[in-house]
Amino acid sequence: MKTSNIWLLVIILALFGFSLWAVVPLDGDRFGRKGLTMGLDLKGGAYLVYEADLSKMDPSQTVDQVMTSVLGKIERRANAFGVKEPIIQRQGENRILVQLPGEKNVDEAKKLIGQVALLEFKEETLDASGQPKMNEDKTDYIWTIAKATGTDGNQKDLTGKYLKPNSKVVLKTGTNEPEVAFEFNDEGAVLFEQVTKRNLQKPLGIFLDNQLISAPTVQAVIKSNGVITGVELAEAKNLSIQLNSGSLDVPLTVIQEQTVDATLGADSLKKSVVAGAIGLILVVLFMVLYYRMSGVIATLALIFYGIFLAAIFKLVPVTITLAGIAAGVVSVGMAVDANILIFERMKEELRAGRTLGAAVDAGFDRAWLAIRDSNVTTFIACIVLYWFGDTFGAFLVKGFALTLFIGVALSMFTAITVSRVFLQLIVRVVKNSWFYGVKA
Repeated sequence: MKTSNIWLLVIILALFGFSLWAVVPLDGDRFGRKGLTMGLDLKGGAYLVYEADLSKMDPSQTVDQVMTSVLGKIERRANAFGVKEPIIQRQGENRILVQLPGEKNVDEAKKLIGQVALLEFKEETLDASGQPKMNEDKTDYIWTIAKATGTDGNQKDLTGKYLKPNSKVVLKTGTNEPEVAFEFNDEGAVLFEQVTKRNLQKPLGIFLDNQLISAPTVQAVIKSNGVITGVELAEAKNLSIQLNSGSLDVPLTVIQEQTVDATLGADSLKKSVVAGAIGLILVVLFMVLYYRMSGVIATLALIFYGIFLAAIFKLVPVTITLAGIAAGVVSVGMAVDANILIFERMKEELRAGRTLGAAVDAGFDRAWLAIRDSNVTTFIACIVLYWFGDTFGAFLVKGFALTLFIGVALSMFTAITVSRVFLQLIVRVVKNSWFYGVKA
């Protein structure tokens, strides 16, 4: 056996050992990756696609800067909401995909994640006599954004952008009513002190996305700390999360919404595993019975392929969906197909009178062009499908394309490299051509 093949064998076995360690157990923690990531169709949950209104973005920022900022804030909100392993991705220029595995309270999560959460402090507008102005319907007072002089000497609006990300829900002493306690940074404290000083014994309106949520009367001059009252407990928790994550840079609109039943997902997973196991057993039986020792080598290469693929899925991580499982099965078929091409070329070389070692080399060399061309066309199809899924929000198509691309690329490695190394090793021991499908 060539020295280069010995080194290849060592590398393959080392990769297999590492992959096996990374995969087992499936729910174990490796490099911060906690088990395989299941998609919504297997685990259940909510699937949301938001569209950002870029016409209202800050002109001083680029689209990429705005969308990156929005993605980060949505992720912080989803994590704080308690969603395990949320999947948040940008689609196209102005769309955002949000998958919340296992989340049952979809409406609450949708409201939390997609709300702009622009917090503003407003003062009552006074008329010429110093009395608060009311709107035309005489149903509410007219509010004006509270302004104050900053440390740089400029007038600034008092908004939530000056809050520290440490707001929390507290219970009011005596009544146990929920309140949201907040704290301003240094600049915000300067502004808040001025606003509360001139509004002593007057209401200070606290608005969230232009909706009045609280109007407490200022009892004393306050510098950095304050509370928001008049909210229910669930609303207070969501408000605290939104304040800590920051307001979204642009408004978001839900353009696609889907809820997946977890029970259906578990049933689908069970059936998929059973179907995959049956298919794999049939493939292995055919390969061993028809190609004999070569079929055993192909089966061994398939085992290596399966462990490598599971390790990639776990460590990247790749979200596993039903479409992804289907793509994995297809890639297994293509790996077997590559082995069949190689073994048939080997048999032709053996019938022509070549030695086993020469037949192995010639079989792989002759089959390589056909394997390369078929896999390249598959890669092109995967790229087109991925683009289609990313552009039009078809996450199942996108998942299928990504998984198939990874699976086919890996199957090329196992078919061309792993199978070849093992065959070159085994022909030194088993030299009867009958074991390779040709009469001695």
